[in-house]
Amino acid sequence: MSRIDDLFARLNAEGGKAFVAYMMAGDPDVARSTEILHGMPAAGVDIIELGVPFTDPMADGPTIQLAGQRALEGGMTLSKTLDMVRAFRDAGHETPIVLMGYYNPIFNRGVDTFLVDAKAAGVDGLIVVDLPPEEDDELCIPAQKAGLNFIRLATPTTDDKRLPTVLRNTSGFVYYVSITGITGSAEAQAVDVAPEVARIKKATDLPVIVGFGIKTPEAAEGIASVADGCVVGSAIVAEAATGKPVAEVLDFVRGLAEGAHRG
Repeated sequence: MSRIDDLFARLNAEGGKAFVAYMMAGDPDVARSTEILHGMPAAGVDIIELGVPFTDPMADGPTIQLAGQRALEGGMTLSKTLDMVRAFRDAGHETPIVLMGYYNPIFNRGVDTFLVDAKAAGVDGLIVVDLPPEEDDELCIPAQKAGLNFIRLATPTTDDKRLPTVLRNTSGFVYYVSITGITGSAEAQAVDVAPEVARIKKATDLPVIVGFGIKTPEAAEGIASVADGCVVGSAIVAEAATGKPVAEVLDFVRGLAEGAHRG
């Protein structure tokens, strides 16, 4: 079992909900990004989604696009992202880390090399948004064989015919995208999310975590109350981009985590 599997087994036994926090590796700069990453566990984060900056982030809204641009301009790369994970593990942190990004940097590195390096660094799972299930032989199945969870996204447009294909090789958890469109756009509403989460859970035993459109502790609580947990990304990235002290950014994260854990 992976760290992600262990986490959800524990939460299931306790009746708890998971809080997943997204941050972009290297944003707003390497030093602050590293400090934020190392502060996430104490802020109540159960899983860290660590964004790998990419030049053409088609699924991301302006907030995360700009974060990726800042990270790239600051010299962040896939290799340096893995170095961040390795240093996080060397510091004794056990919080699961999921790399979230696009296939091109992985392809350029070489899938086999990447999987060996990611596993050795301490990565637990992958979300690669531009590889559909029809391409599972490309990365998903090799990742599973290497001991990494491969987390798939389901959306409001994933109908009952498509859903089994999406779920087929998914592991760790299902990431339900609560709204159509890009990250950081409309606000997620629990009343809309609840029936979709129930529909997905009828088709899988995996936890369902809801992301996109969650910006406040109250929203995190509401969404987590109808799912197995929630993800917050753009709101955290925006907070980090303000230039506030890292302690204040982590206080913001802590408030979101407390909201989700009340769900």
